[in-house]
Amino acid sequence: MKEFVVYTLARLGLFVVAWVLIVLGYVLVVGDTTAVPMLWPFLAAVVVSSIASVYLLRRQREQFAAVVERRASAASRRFEASLSKEDHPED
Repeated sequence: MKEFVVYTLARLGLFVVAWVLIVLGYVLVVGDTTAVPMLWPFLAAVVVSSIASVYLLRRQREQFAAVVERRASAASRRFEASLSKEDHPED
């Protein structure tokens, strides 16, 4: 499922970029590289990358959703066909 991998890697990349920018911003503002907190930049990067992904990864998300929909429809058709065979066994 190529679309899943592409979307997941893009989300991860957005998170890493957001985290690096937030940590660099903290270092530039505070000026102390030894006491960089870990939790708050992580949480801020989660929020920023989540919001950014809504806008920046719309196309990848729609492609992934289309693949999932096609697979779900095919599975549903196969399931209905198997139910139909059970209801009308050929003797």
